[in-house]
Parts: sequence; structure tokens; C-alpha cells
Amino acid sequence: MAEIYSINGSVISVLETHSFSMKEVVRVGKEGLLGEVIRIDVTKTMIQVYESTVGLRKGDPVVGMGSLLNVTLGPGILGNIFDGIERPLMAIQAQQGSFIVAGDPIPALNEEKKWDVSIEVHVGEHVNEGDVFARCPETSLIEHRSLVPIGMSGTVVCVQENGLYTVKDTIIEVKLDKNEKIIPFTLTQQWPIRTPRPIRKRQRIQVPLITGQRVIDTLFPLAKGGSAAIPGGFGAGKTMMQHQIAKWCDADIIIYVGCGERGNEMTQVLEEFSQLVDPKSNQPLLDRTCLIANTSNMPVAAREASIYTGVTIAEYYRDMGYHVALMADSTSRWAEALREISGRLEEMPAEEGFPSYLPSRIAQFYERAGMVETLNGQKGSVSLIGAVSPQGADFSEPVTQNTRRFVRCFWALDKNLAYARHYPAVNWSDSYSDYIGELTPYYNHEVSRDFLDLREEIQQILHEEGRLMEIVRLIGADVLPDDQKLLLEMARVVRVGYLQQNSFHKEDTYVPMEKQLKMLQVIHDLNQACLPLVKKHIPMSLILKTGIFEEVIKIKYTVLNDHLEVLDDFKDKIHAALATIR
Repeated sequence: MAEIYSINGSVISVLETHSFSMKEVVRVGKEGLLGEVIRIDVTKTMIQVYESTVGLRKGDPVVGMGSLLNVTLGPGILGNIFDGIERPLMAIQAQQGSFIVAGDPIPALNEEKKWDVSIEVHVGEHVNEGDVFARCPETSLIEHRSLVPIGMSGTVVCVQENGLYTVKDTIIEVKLDKNEKIIPFTLTQQWPIRTPRPIRKRQRIQVPLITGQRVIDTLFPLAKGGSAAIPGGFGAGKTMMQHQIAKWCDADIIIYVGCGERGNEMTQVLEEFSQLVDPKSNQPLLDRTCLIANTSNMPVAAREASIYTGVTIAEYYRDMGYHVALMADSTSRWAEALREISGRLEEMPAEEGFPSYLPSRIAQFYERAGMVETLNGQKGSVSLIGAVSPQGADFSEPVTQNTRRFVRCFWALDKNLAYARHYPAVNWSDSYSDYIGELTPYYNHEVSRDFLDLREEIQQILHEEGRLMEIVRLIGADVLPDDQKLLLEMARVVRVGYLQQNSFHKEDTYVPMEKQLKMLQVIHDLNQACLPLVKKHIPMSLILKTGIFEEVIKIKYTVLNDHLEVLDDFKDKIHAALATIR
């Protein structure tokens, strides 16, 4: 047993260097605070403590636990709320009140609740790592599939009857191949959070993550198994955008990591998620969601660990064959935790004080996304969506720039659009998606062969508008020829009628791909119908008086999602309105 030599915030040191290994979990002080070894040099061992170090003294004991920082994986994760090191906040509140008692470990999963378990294997059967040996309904929406732990394979020698069991009960016993030792398997297992879970092989990305948000699904799609960043200044709508994606995307499971956010904002997130209803099943959304809450006033080391906890849980459900979407809000706060710990370790700072290894840490996180074939032959994915909060909305700062290097989808939020009440405030000039090439076969076969052409058309309209607005700012719009005035009006239709979306409107909060296609076709038909009139020198003022432009803008509200046949006749309606021009 070692003793504390020095205390510097969340970082402590001990003079003993032979008793500890790198990344080993330790218990610190008389209260047994959780810590992790982060440096071993000639004279000292440095440890970061995941709980408040207030009250620690020089000479207090430090005991190594001989294991890495793990999370407990098993039924009971979904519908639960954890902190950054998987302490169950609802259970803590019920037992201890509104404040976490230091060093008092409460099991991550409820050890008294019984699950209705169906055994999938029988005596004499050979099982390999990753195989499903039992199933139970974890929530009304998700079936939990208990997996043979990684690194273990052998012959089943004992099987319990189907029935009710807790997470601590032995379900089966297996004689291992490597040493013939008999190991009991329960519904839970441990996994170190900084180690990616193994897979059989990575799959090609071919399917988009459908979100129902037009600016994403049409212009900047994210693939299942892909990674995306949402950079934006204060008030630009990062959290709201992640809420919309969490609620409406076609992932099976949502992991939401609140990393260093304000306490009142995190409270609002927790309250909203607990009240949301899954639109596809009419069951509580929390039944397929896990929340990890780590507010800005909680220990900084736990903030640094929180996103690893979240992505490890995501990989666990991926290994069951589910498609998982993880929202990290925000990775800037996580990077600030890295910077604070690095400063306490007296490491040489790099740009803006961040440690020189910031890019590699960001890469390690986003590279854990992917569409994979699991060890048991299932197909699953983890999609990572990280919010970035650059100070002063400066996208040239290190976290945003390094994140841009490792993600293939960049949804840049514009505070000017947000202040103009244009939501989602995704800037169509600064944003991009590199997944279009891989997703082209999907759009051609599952949506329409016209979809990508229509997408390119509205992108061209927006690009030309940006060029023309420079002229308009100098000399005004009145001097423009009518063909350019038409382009500006079409751009307004695209911006207000298509890209702008109302998350509080029943018909506009979620838009299926079929409606997105038909809306694009209506915009195309309007443009094509107006071009001949402009060439005949009919003034744009007369065309606008028909009111057809306003009607097209309002179709996102007026055309119901289950009555899309109305849009099929809109081309005739456009021509009828334009025929009234005198």
C-alpha cells in the first residue's frame, strides 16, 4: 500500500513506482475515492482521481485494484442515467439524496431486479467469444442479448432453466478450451472503457442514418457507422439539433453523453428525454436510450472519461446486432478536461494550451465509429455525432480543426441563421458530407434516380445566390435582370420552404424521404415553369403576384406526411397559377 505524496487538484502523486501499472484503477484515501494511474516515472506515480479530492491529506493510503477502468455491461443500462464513470444517478438519489457521497460505490446495475431470461445454449454445446447464450426483454423496445465474454470460448457444462434471474445469478457454466477451468457466466460482464471492443471485420458504409431533418438527409447525409461534428457558438442550436436526431433517427439505440455541460441545461435534457415518446412505437423514448450526465461542476477527470464510457456502451449494443447512435455534447468540454489534467501534470502545452496529443485522442474517439460484422456474425453499427463549442464561434480553434480532420460529415451551425430563427441553423456553404459517394447506390435504388440530381440543383441555386448577394449588397436587387431575380426567389423558396424546419410542428418535425423527394420535385417544377416566362420578359413582380411561390414554401405544413399524393398534382397547380398572368 502506498501513501499520497502530493495533491494538485484532481491529480495526486505517490512515491511508490513498483506497485502500480499504467492505467490501473486505484482507491485513494480513507473514503476509497476512485482513481486511475496516468503516469509512472523514476520517482513518482501520478494518479487522476475521478471524485472530489477535498479533504484528502498527505499520507492517506492509495491501494491498487489490479484492473483497468471498466464499465459493467448488462441488462438495465437502457432507461438509466449514469455519470461519467457509470455511477447510477437515479439509484444514488434514491439512497443518498441529491448529492453523491464520495467513495461510496453503488453497483452500476440493479442487482435485485429479476429478468425474464431465455437460455439459448444447451449442455455439450461449444460457444465462442461474442456468441449469444441468453436473451431477456430489457425494455419494451429492446431485447438484451447476453454475449460470451471476449477472450473466452469453451464447452457448456451446466445450464439453468428459463426463468427469472438477477444480474449476479449464474446462467450457464463453461469449461474453457485454453485451461479447462470452469467459469460461471452471469448476465453482466466488465470491459475497459479505453479499449475498443473487437469485431470480425469492418463493413462498407452503404446506408444513411435517416434523421427526418431535410438539411441533413438531403444536403449533408450521415451514414450509419459514420461520424459527424456539429460545431457552433452559444445559442446556435447544437443541443436542440442533437435532440431532434436522437428522437427521429432510425438508429435502434441512442446513447446521449452530456459532457461538461451546464447543470441546468443537463437537467432540462434529462427531464425532456424522460417525457419524450418514441414516434415509431409510441413507447417512452427512454426505453431505447441511455443517458450519461457529467455536468461542468463535477470532477474534471470523470468528464474526460465520460465519452469513453458512452462509446463502450454503444459498442456493447452494437455487438448484439443493433444500430447505435451516440451524441456527445460537447467534445470541447472534454478537450478542456484534457487540457486541465495536462496542465496539472506540467506537460508541454501546444496550441491554445491544449496538450500535443489532442489530435490523437480525438481520432481514437471518432475511429470507434463504424459499420461492422460482429464476432457472432451479426451486422451492427455505431454512429458518432459530436457537438463542438468553439469559443466565440471561431472554427479555427484547435478542437474544431482537429475534429474536422477525423470526421467525414461537418454540420457547421451559423449564429446569424440562429438569430434569424432559421433552424436547423446549418450553414450550407461551410458544411459538407463525404458520404455521398458511398450512399449514391442507396439513393438511386431506395429513393429515386432523380434525387441526387434534384439535390445538386438546389445546391447550385444556393451557390449562385451567395454570389449574387455580394452584388445586391453593393447596388441593390432592383437593378438585377429578371432571370437573376428569379434565382434569388428560388433560393428563398429553398431556404425558407425546404431547409428551414419547425421542430414543434406536427408535420414538419420529421419528414420522410418520400416527402423530401416530392418537395424537391415541386421546387424543380416551379423553377422550370418560371424560366420560359422570364425569357419572354414577363416581370418577376407579376409572377410573384400569383402567390404560387408562397404556396410552395408552405407545402411543408399544408401537405400531410400521410397524404403525399397531393404533391403529385402540384405541377399542374403551378402551371394553372402562372397561366393567370396577364
